[in-house]
Amino acid sequence: MSAEPRINDRIRVPEVRLVGPDGQQVGIVAIQDALRLAQEADLDLVEIVPTGRPPVAKLMDYGKYKYESAMKAREARKNQAHTIIKEMKLRPKIDPHDYETKKGHVVRFLNAGDKVKITIMFRGREQSRPELGRRLLDRLASDVEELGFVEFAPKQDGRNMIMVLGPRKKKVEAMAEARAAKAAKAQDGGRVRDREEPGPDDEAAAVETGAETGAAAADQDEQ
Repeated sequence: MSAEPRINDRIRVPEVRLVGPDGQQVGIVAIQDALRLAQEADLDLVEIVPTGRPPVAKLMDYGKYKYESAMKAREARKNQAHTIIKEMKLRPKIDPHDYETKKGHVVRFLNAGDKVKITIMFRGREQSRPELGRRLLDRLASDVEELGFVEFAPKQDGRNMIMVLGPRKKKVEAMAEARAAKAAKAQDGGRVRDREEPGPDDEAAAVETGAETGAAAADQDEQ
């Protein structure tokens, strides 16, 4: 329901099917009795199924319910990530090097949690050999099957043949992994700098050690 439900004395029906605060079925009771039970429990009477016969109402803390619902909706929006559809175009007679390059891009897109639309472009006489495109699409789907699945099977689309691969990894998971990897890399970089770059105390200690060593050598020469 988009509109807020009726609560307490705004529920203008003779009786309701009452649900307790823990979800237990109380039964059909007069509206006056339901309101009395709500007042005794320091709760609200909320109409949750207005189309019921009689309408269904529940005892609850409506203010707390609204707050928790708003927080859940906010968290869902925060974690929501729109899947982007990338596109990769290939020729049916693609050379091995170009194929590996294009496949690498597809792998990267799937790892990022994005869908990939693969388009085989036919030219001239190639249009009479659709099996070449189908064979290439099947090969690509097999090569990346650990990262993606065929969401839209190969299909002729005018002069082209298309296929859509869906990621096995969700977009939110991919983004979280990318952030974690970036943070880990930054942390490791800081550790390396800490090990490699001596601080002022280290340099002072080295000077003192050198001075003590020189003094000891001078004493030995005098003896």
